[in-house]
Amino acid sequence: MPKTKKIKPELVTFLNEKAAQYENPDFLDTDPIQIPAQFSLKQDIEISGFLVATIAWGNRKSIINNGKKLMSIMGNTPYDFILNHNETDLEDLQFVHRTFNNEDLAYFFKALKYIYSQYNSLEDFFENCIQENRMQFAIHEFKKTFFSIPHPLRTTKHISDPLKNSAAKRINMFFRWMVRSNQQGVDFGIWNKIPSSVLSCPLDVHSGNVARKLGLLKRKQNDAKALLELDTSLRSLDATDPVKYDFALFGLGVFEKF
Repeated sequence: MPKTKKIKPELVTFLNEKAAQYENPDFLDTDPIQIPAQFSLKQDIEISGFLVATIAWGNRKSIINNGKKLMSIMGNTPYDFILNHNETDLEDLQFVHRTFNNEDLAYFFKALKYIYSQYNSLEDFFENCIQENRMQFAIHEFKKTFFSIPHPLRTTKHISDPLKNSAAKRINMFFRWMVRSNQQGVDFGIWNKIPSSVLSCPLDVHSGNVARKLGLLKRKQNDAKALLELDTSLRSLDATDPVKYDFALFGLGVFEKF
């Protein structure tokens, strides 16, 4: 475990202000979280959020447009579609987002059906796998279960494995959406069995660069080791809700070119 850095009080104040500034409903206008935000049923939010988070790399407008297409493919009823689709429904899928294609999507539908046949909610799976006050082992276990039925080899790359040194940015973003409180009207707060304290920042180019400039992160690669270092820094700022600083780091990087 990296040593906790001593962070100046003025930096803490600055980051708290920036986190509050960007965690507001206006954030939804340009963020893929707007896709699951259209639903109210827990499982609809989970499934739409998971699928959109899976394709959340590249141009944000393209992510949102393809997220809408995903929902249309499922008849805008994700949970019902996952439970009740059959092989015929998967034969003529037309979907491509960068390297995620029809074959990948068809398998994701099958794997989600398999998981929901055993669990009422994705939350129920993940809560049983938390170790060392972090979600990284749970992601590893989820990937093993997700690909435990016959699958195309190419599709395995679309879920990261922190135990193979991935920062797992997209699934950590998904966790933020599901777990953090809806008090500010952005995240959903529909997972009550998992505390915000175990979440990790979705580490990407933007948040990583800003974190380094602010002295929160030294490691140059955006990998699992860097994520642990950043977790340690952010938990020293707020042990109960460290991932709220995702809003500050992302906002500073994307909107302010910090």
